[in-house]
Amino acid sequence: MDYFSNYRNLPREIYILFISRIIDAAGSFVQPLLTLILTEKIGLSAAESGLYITILGSLSTPGMIIGGKLTDLIGRKKIILLSQIPGALVLMLCASIKSSSMLLVYLLILSSILYSISSPAYDALLADITVPKNRQASYSLSYMGWNLGYAIGPILGGLLFKNALPFLFFGDGVATLISMILVATFIGETKGKKDQEINSEKRPLEISQEGSVFHILFQRPILIFFALILFCYDFVYAQWGFALPLQLADLFGKNGAALYGTLASFNGILVIILTPLLTKVTKKIPAITVMSIGGFCYVLSFGSLAFVHILFLFYLDLFIMTIGEILISINSSVFIADHTPLSHRGRISAIIPIVTGAGYVVSPLVIGNFISYASIKDAWFLAGAIVFIAACFMSLLKRIDN
Repeated sequence: MDYFSNYRNLPREIYILFISRIIDAAGSFVQPLLTLILTEKIGLSAAESGLYITILGSLSTPGMIIGGKLTDLIGRKKIILLSQIPGALVLMLCASIKSSSMLLVYLLILSSILYSISSPAYDALLADITVPKNRQASYSLSYMGWNLGYAIGPILGGLLFKNALPFLFFGDGVATLISMILVATFIGETKGKKDQEINSEKRPLEISQEGSVFHILFQRPILIFFALILFCYDFVYAQWGFALPLQLADLFGKNGAALYGTLASFNGILVIILTPLLTKVTKKIPAITVMSIGGFCYVLSFGSLAFVHILFLFYLDLFIMTIGEILISINSSVFIADHTPLSHRGRISAIIPIVTGAGYVVSPLVIGNFISYASIKDAWFLAGAIVFIAACFMSLLKRIDN
C-alpha cells in the first residue's frame, strides 16, 4: 500500500496551501511562547498574564465573525491577504519595541485579532477548491502541513526567546509574509465561481442561498447539532492540556512537567505519521461515521486515564487519543464543507468553530472546580461519560444526514 497515494492528483492549489501552511507554522514562534513572553520578558504577573491571554482569546471571536462576513462579501483570498499581511507587519513592528513596554502587549493583541479574521477565509477557500471525492485527502494534507511546521516552530522559537527576542517577532512575521506570497501568486479568488459546477454535480447542499447565516443554520439543524456535539468533544479534549499535567505532577512529582513535554512531542510525531494512513483507511467511510469512531477513541483514552499510573500506559493512552484527534480534526472540516452553501461558507466557518471552541475554553474552569470538590480520577470518569454520550449522538446524527 502506497503510504501517500491518497495525496496524488489533488488540485494544484492544495499543494500550494500545504507548503504555505508548513512555512507559516514553522515560523509560529510567538503564540506557543506567549505566556513566557508576557511574564519573563514584559514582566507581568501570572494573574496579569492570564488576563491578557483571556482578552486575546476573547477578541478572536468578533475577529472571526467579522472575517466570516467579509469572506462571503469580498472574497476568500482577499481577506486572507488583507488580514494576514497587516498581522505579520504588526508582529515585525514588535521587534523594535522595548521588551518591557506594555505597548508590546497591545500590539500582540492587535496582531492576534488580525490573524483571527483570516481563519474562516482559509476554511472557505479549501471548501471552494475541493469536491466531496477529494475533500478528505485535501483537508488531511493541509492538517499535516500545519503539524509538520509546528513540529519545528516552537523549537526554533525557544532558541530565539532565550537569545534574540526581537528576531522571534521578526521571524514570525517574515514566515507569514512568505506564505502569503505563495497564496497571492499561485491561488486565485474562488468566491462565487463554482455554483454552476456544484449544480451540475448534484450537490444541492453547496448551492448558494439567500438569507442570513442564522436562516441557513435553522434550515439545516444538522449543523447546529453537529456543533453542539463537537463542543463536547473539545470540552473533553481540553483536559489533555489541563488535567493530564496535574495527574502527571501528582504521580511523578517534579518530573511531571518534563514527562508531559515528552508526551506532547510524541503526540506531534504520531500526528505526522498516522495522518496519511488514517486518511487512506477511512477514505470511503462517511465523515460523520469517522468522527463517531474518533469520539469513541476519546472515550477509551480519556475515560481510562482514571486507572492509569504507569508511564508506558500514558503513551498507549495518548496513541489512542491521537487517532481520535486526527479522525475528528480532518473530518469535521469535511462535514462542514459538504453541508454549507457556497454563499455562506465564510460565516458558517466562523460560527461553528466559535461554538465548538467554547468547549475548549470553559473546560479548564469547569473541570478545575470539579477536581477541587472531587478528584482527578473522578474528572476522568466525568470526561469519559460526556464524550461517550457525544459519540453516541454523533452516531445517531447519521440518520438525519441527507
